[in-house]
Amino acid sequence: MPAAGSAEGEEGGGGDAVVPLSPAEQAGPGAPKLCGYLQKLSGKGPLRNFRSRWFVFDPRRCYLYYFKGPQEALPLGHLDIAASCFSYHQPEAAAASGDEAAAFEVHSPGGTVTVLKAATRQDMTYWLQELQQKRWEYCNNLDVAKRDSRTSPTPSDFSKGLVAKDNIDLNILNPNVSAEKARNVLAVETAPTELVGEQAACQPAPVQQSAINFSLKQWGTEIKNSMSSLRSGKGNSENRKSVFYTSEEWEMLDPTQKDLEESMALEERRKHASEGSKGVTSSAFPFDFGRIPHKARRPLKEMIGSSKNRNSSDTSPVEWNSGNGNKLASEMQLKFQSQQEELERLKKDLSSQKELVRLLQQTVRSSQYDKYFASHLCDRVPKDKLELLHQKDDQILGLNNQLEKLNLEKDSLQQEVKNLKCKVGELNEQLGMLMETIQAKDEVIMKLSRQLSECEDNPSSQSGTANSSMSSSFNKELQELDRLKDNLQGYKTQNKFLNKEILELSALRRNAETRERDLNAKCASLEAKLCQIESKYLILLQEMKNPVCSEEQSPARDVITRLLEDALKVDSSEHPEQAFFKPFLVSEHDIYGFQTVPEDDEEEKLVAKVRALDLKSISLTENQEISTGVKWENYFASTMNREMICCPELKTLIRSGIPHEHRSKMWKWCINLHIKKCKDSTDPGYFQTLLQNALEKQNPASKQIELDLLRTLPNNKHYSSPTSEGIQKLRNVLLAFSWRNPDIGYCQGLNRLVAIALLYLEQEDAFWCLVTIVEVFMPRDYYTKTLLGSQVDQRVFKDLMSEKLPRLHAHFEQYKLDYSLITFNWFLVVFVDSVVSDILFKIWDSFLYEGSKVIFRFALALFKYKEEEILKLQDSMSIFKYLRYFTRTILDARKLINIAFGDLNPFPLRQIRNRRTYHLEKVRLELTELEAIREDFLRERETSLDKRDLISDDEEDS
Repeated sequence: MPAAGSAEGEEGGGGDAVVPLSPAEQAGPGAPKLCGYLQKLSGKGPLRNFRSRWFVFDPRRCYLYYFKGPQEALPLGHLDIAASCFSYHQPEAAAASGDEAAAFEVHSPGGTVTVLKAATRQDMTYWLQELQQKRWEYCNNLDVAKRDSRTSPTPSDFSKGLVAKDNIDLNILNPNVSAEKARNVLAVETAPTELVGEQAACQPAPVQQSAINFSLKQWGTEIKNSMSSLRSGKGNSENRKSVFYTSEEWEMLDPTQKDLEESMALEERRKHASEGSKGVTSSAFPFDFGRIPHKARRPLKEMIGSSKNRNSSDTSPVEWNSGNGNKLASEMQLKFQSQQEELERLKKDLSSQKELVRLLQQTVRSSQYDKYFASHLCDRVPKDKLELLHQKDDQILGLNNQLEKLNLEKDSLQQEVKNLKCKVGELNEQLGMLMETIQAKDEVIMKLSRQLSECEDNPSSQSGTANSSMSSSFNKELQELDRLKDNLQGYKTQNKFLNKEILELSALRRNAETRERDLNAKCASLEAKLCQIESKYLILLQEMKNPVCSEEQSPARDVITRLLEDALKVDSSEHPEQAFFKPFLVSEHDIYGFQTVPEDDEEEKLVAKVRALDLKSISLTENQEISTGVKWENYFASTMNREMICCPELKTLIRSGIPHEHRSKMWKWCINLHIKKCKDSTDPGYFQTLLQNALEKQNPASKQIELDLLRTLPNNKHYSSPTSEGIQKLRNVLLAFSWRNPDIGYCQGLNRLVAIALLYLEQEDAFWCLVTIVEVFMPRDYYTKTLLGSQVDQRVFKDLMSEKLPRLHAHFEQYKLDYSLITFNWFLVVFVDSVVSDILFKIWDSFLYEGSKVIFRFALALFKYKEEEILKLQDSMSIFKYLRYFTRTILDARKLINIAFGDLNPFPLRQIRNRRTYHLEKVRLELTELEAIREDFLRERETSLDKRDLISDDEEDS
């Protein structure tokens, strides 16, 4: 058995990789996920045995992750399915080599072989078919121009919200029709059992048959990379067989000596060719497709040589047990064949030369004949007779040519008759063989019939023992016949699978070579652009080093202008077919619809472009590191047959950020978690009723709502114009809420909350999201005219600043800086338009799950992130100016999240509630005093004759 291996250590933990969305997921969120229980061979020595693992396929990177159980969040490792091939043995061959009947192998690059075992052969066949299909889909869609999940999400992954309406142009290669047709012919349809699929998460793990089933955690040590320590040559690998179909009827034929000799000759040629072509790029799939001994069933004639010696650095996968005599004979036969080919070529050249000589002789004779008549007979023979002679000569030439053509046709027909006679002879031979086979079968049938009749004629008293022995032998023969039939069917199924595997790997290899050429072209394009930019920078540096006297004559201005123009270019969707070769890395809008580079201020454009490039760099770096994508996939699989509940695991996942494709689902679940009782108490169609009333009846808030619609998120394409789809949805949600809560009606800030919610939710869900924020999360009077709750939170935040960040708080106090002028808007609209979009939506993920405490955490984390930079500023103006824009310079979401939920702990909600209660009384008392002062002022003005005619704007409105 080959050594089992994986991409990571068995029990070392290690998490998962960043997995960009793959176009293979275009089946949509409703497509069944490939997951279930398999047993993985691991360990060595006495610990080497099969251990039950929970496997989950991640289509975004074509990885097969394995966990200790369905409820685990961290995978033990993964298999790279995109770069792997698969094989398995028949039950007899598996038993002979000591393998399990339902075990299969995953061959990874580098010679690593992972052995997996399913519960039944039906499950094994299903897993192999699905893994083949996933690999085919993923590799055929690697040519998408924009695969990064930050710039081109798959639209069908989203079922709700404005983001789902985005149409991303994807450059996907046209599928190979012939290859798809062949794959469909070779496909083996099978259905999984209950141990495969999301429902398997609720099933108990299959019982392991091995008595030695030690857990590495129980032993207290981690055995890392135990698979790679075993050599791949271990095990009875000589018993492996690879059987392929040789005709449409799927007949299995034994190889003839001629076929073996031809294979040897082809192998010798391949060796010479490989020696002469060293240094050439190797195949994209350097896999050994299995050893094919000459005693096994032979493959297709075209495939006999092509499946050999795939990896020249290893030993030859086909070991022919022939001596020096066979090699010498094959060499002599190869020389003889080449000489015969040379002889045939020379014969063809000779016949063509003879034909040319004959035509030249005819031409010479004709010219001599004409010359003779012209010189001797022209004077004595009449002109009409001379013309008649010429006509006769022409007829004779024509008849001669026709005769030659008929002779050639006769020769070809004779050759065709010979070929037909040869074919008839071959058919007669095959017919004779078939007749002999039928005759032999008839003899066996007659023999069995005679034995049966003898058994029936003999008295039972005399033939009891003979009958029992005969019946037992007959039963054994029937069992053997059934066993052979089963083996035949199994070999046919194995043939189909292996033929499909070879077909897919060949097609994927061609696609990989095409991708390699495209990437080389793109690399050359980027290299050329890098050279151009570098030359401009060198010119600029030279100018800066040795400036000229007159600035007007300096070429530095032109160089800087050209550099700025090149830097401010962004990708557009005008020519999607050229997107693969474009060197620009920043698109016009991000995945949420926000404009990456503004259009008005050139200086702001440059800063925004730098910020977008930094975000892109962070994203590309994270794509090579640990992420939470597969943890979410595994979590959803574990909650297949039960409702999601609040738990520490889910809180950790949400705090790290909800994946783009699951955000719509999770936001809706979080909102229902907080508002379920209130929502259940309403009548069906409650939102539509509110909206209808707000539209039909006079609504005092409608005027202000209309004024603020286009000012909500002007830098987002979903709200940038009156015809944008988001504008109408935003209007409906705000009107419905103003009718539901007339105490608030509408407050500036609510429009931005709804706009963010509508990006991932439908209108009604966004309405309930606003209800959750205003009526559940935030304190009372947070969005009323007095903004009482907002003022209280600012004082609470100052207390937390003095406690969590005392140096920064003292720094602000030293310069008498009121930073609530900056933070007030953070709390009111939950950081909308204050931080970059990636961080904004991660904050909203935690906010919708945990409530308003998250705002305090991230507000403190933003200050702590830039604490040292702020402390370096030594005057109030520069500090205030820095605070106005510093949040847009924070790009590392992971670091900010670690500060918010790690460095600032402990962070009890009880403390915030107590401080809110304390400051609420103080603010109310201050407002009461202000109201008393206002009333005194009004009374004084009424009694004063000089001030009686002065009326404020507020009093005119009232």
